[in-house]
Amino acid sequence: MKELVEYIAKSLVTDPSQVRVEEVEEGNTITLRLYVAPEDMGRVIGREGRVANAMRTLLHVAGARQGKRVRLEIGD
Repeated sequence: MKELVEYIAKSLVTDPSQVRVEEVEEGNTITLRLYVAPEDMGRVIGREGRVANAMRTLLHVAGARQGKRVRLEIGD
C-alpha cells in the first residue's frame, strides 16, 4: 500500500524526489504518512480535498481485501 500512495503522489507533484511515505502498522491498522514539498501540498490534497479523499478510498478498498484498516495522513 505504501507503494500505491507513493506512485500516485509522484504522478501528481512537480518534484517527485521530495515524496516520502512512512508506514506504521499497529495491530489491525496501518497508518501511512505522506510527505511532499510545501509547494506541492495543494496538488496532493486537491480542491476541497477531493484528491486526498480519492486516495483514501483506494486505500480503504485495498485494506479491506487484506482485512486491515488503513489511514492516510498528509503532512508537510
